[in-house]
Amino acid sequence: MAIDDKTRTELEAAVFRRLVEHLRARHDVQNIDLMNLAGFCRNCLSNWMKEEADAKGVVVSKEESREAVYGMPYETWKSKYQSAASPEQLAAMKKAESGH
Repeated sequence: MAIDDKTRTELEAAVFRRLVEHLRARHDVQNIDLMNLAGFCRNCLSNWMKEEADAKGVVVSKEESREAVYGMPYETWKSKYQSAASPEQLAAMKKAESGH
């Protein structure tokens, strides 16, 4: 891509915001499904946000980074949308973890 760094950063930020909005709208997709299929989930995104903030000396709590991704406090999201993992989901997670 032949674009300047500022434009590239703006595009990447816009893509990230779209991804977060998409995940907020698709609360039917469980984090364990994302982990099993893609190797990351909403919690990963929020952890990466906090890690990047920490690296830049920006104070962001774990709760704040999760709320930025979930669009609400994490505990609220869990109580509204998270279901118990099925034996199949847990087996897939265990299998995926053993491959690392």
